[in-house]
Amino acid sequence: MVIIQAPSFERAVKKLFANQKAILDKEILKIAKNPKSGQAKVGDLAGIQVVKFKIQKVEYLLAYRIISKSKIRLLLLAPHENFYRDLKKRL
Repeated sequence: MVIIQAPSFERAVKKLFANQKAILDKEILKIAKNPKSGQAKVGDLAGIQVVKFKIQKVEYLLAYRIISKSKIRLLLLAPHENFYRDLKKRL
């Protein structure tokens, strides 16, 4: 599975501490094993999947798009607040 990171995703990951990155890596591995595990969005965000998970009591959302059977593009990682608004701006 090839995982491609969008620039906005890379910037968000740089701000995380090592223990937070470990939790994120586990979530990315889950997505790589089962790409359809995220919640599929409709309307303006059609084609995008979102996974929710917690890092130190803060709920984070990770948006990604399945490009092909062997490629996934990670789009955005952010806390829940204003997540969908920011995601629409980046698309």
